Formats: sequence, structure tokens, C-alpha cells
Amino acid sequence: MQRKTRGVALCLAAMCLGPVFAGGAKAPSGAGPEVKDAPYTIEIAGSTSVTPLMELLAADYTQVRRNVKININGTGSSDGINAAASGTSEVGMSSRELNPAEKGSALTELVIAIDGIAVIVHQTNPLIDLSIEACRDIYSGKIQDWSELTPEKQGKIAVVSREPGSGTRGAFEELIALKGKLVPGSIEFDGTGAVKAEVSRNADAIGYISLGSVDSSVKPLAIEGVEARSANVINGTYQIARPFILVTRGTSAHEETRRFLEWVLSDAGQAIVRKSWISVKD
Repeated sequence: MQRKTRGVALCLAAMCLGPVFAGGAKAPSGAGPEVKDAPYTIEIAGSTSVTPLMELLAADYTQVRRNVKININGTGSSDGINAAASGTSEVGMSSRELNPAEKGSALTELVIAIDGIAVIVHQTNPLIDLSIEACRDIYSGKIQDWSELTPEKQGKIAVVSREPGSGTRGAFEELIALKGKLVPGSIEFDGTGAVKAEVSRNADAIGYISLGSVDSSVKPLAIEGVEARSANVINGTYQIARPFILVTRGTSAHEETRRFLEWVLSDAGQAIVRKSWISVKD
């Protein structure tokens, strides 16, 4: 598992350092001086895990390109991919790899960051570390009580998951070998914020969210003895990690959209990524 994670991270980084589009355009060092171009709105939809990063990028970029407005709608990875494929949104956000059918729909993929998935519990939970096997056993229903994991806590585990179609759920289930095994009766939520809110209020809950969305309201668990930190995703020791991907339909994106996507991979854009996520240039 560790070797696979490290290999994926290096592969994604290599993909991103190449040309962004078929024409071979390279990422500039910044968006360039402000110019009085025609107003343009970029519609972006998809992963709720990618949304916080995209909002930071958009806020910074639109201060430079004031003729550009960026609308961001967090609806889930599958929705974002489908929206880009159908043209209802110009850009789709995904926090999972595209499946073969999606890859065959003439979409252009751009990996903009790498993110860990943190397994979270209530702040009062005494547990500090979890193995991949134990995590899988909790989510498949094999382990049902906290007393099976620590002598310091008892009570039925409240299993919190994401909704079907979530990129975070898809990546999480793939990385811990859980596909098709989620325990019946688990609590499913739409969006990162809802999962975090439930775990923060429920002392018996366990959930998973983007590492970049972890805050003091919840407690991230170490996995296989490795803390959930960006540095450990980069060095390959933290095993639950996935790419953040932007997709467009073919190479037909508007000039302003292409300019924005190039800027995301620039030094200025990746500096924003590094605030809470992992740059593809690290």
C-alpha cells in the first residue's frame, strides 16, 4: 500500500509538470498585469473536497483578472465530471480518479493538488492510531464497538460516510479495499462540512474528510502509526491519499478559462495549494 501511494503521488506530479493542453501551453509565473478585457464568467462544479481550495484560488485570481467572475458549486465529484462532459459547467472538480467510461468521454484532466484523507473522531475519543485493516473492519461492520479498539472507551461505533458518487468516498473505499462492503446502517452525508459537523457533535462517531479540511473541531487519527500530515503524504508514509483533478471537455475551454487553469499550476497558484494541501510541484 505504501509503495503504491508513493508511486501514485510521483506519477501525478509528473503528469502536472507537462503541458496543460494539447497545444503545449505552460504555466506562467503569475496571471500577468490587469487588462480591460470583456467580462467572463467561469462556471465550476463538483467535489465538495476540492471546493475550499478552488474558492481560495478563485478569490486570489479574480483580484488580478477583475474582468473574470468564477462561480463554484460543490455538488460532488460525479456531478462535476458529468457537468463538464455535458457542458453545463465549463470545469468539473473531482477528488477521485476518473473511471474508464468517464475517461472515454473526451475530457481533459488536470491534477492541481494531492490531498490526504483524514480519518476523524470526536475530540474526546482516546484512540490515537488505527491500522488500515481496523479501519476497513469498522466500515464493513466487523468491528462495531469502541471497546474492541481501546480499553478506555465503550459504546457502539457510529459509522459516518459520504454519499454515493462522492469522490472522497470513492477514493477512501478504494484505498482501504472497502468497495461494496460498507456496513448497512451507516450514516451518509452530502459534503465534507456535514461529516465534520456530525463527528464533532457525536462522541461515538468516526468519519473521513479531506486532510485540508481538518480543524480543531475533530481529531484526526494516525494510520499505521503515521500522523495525518501533508509532509507524510509527500514522503509516502501516510497511505490514504488521492489527487484533486479539474476536468474540461476536450480542449475547447474558453481563453479566460485556459488562462485561469494555467495560473493554478503557476508558482502563485501552487503557493495557495501549499497552505493546506500538497503542491504538484513539491
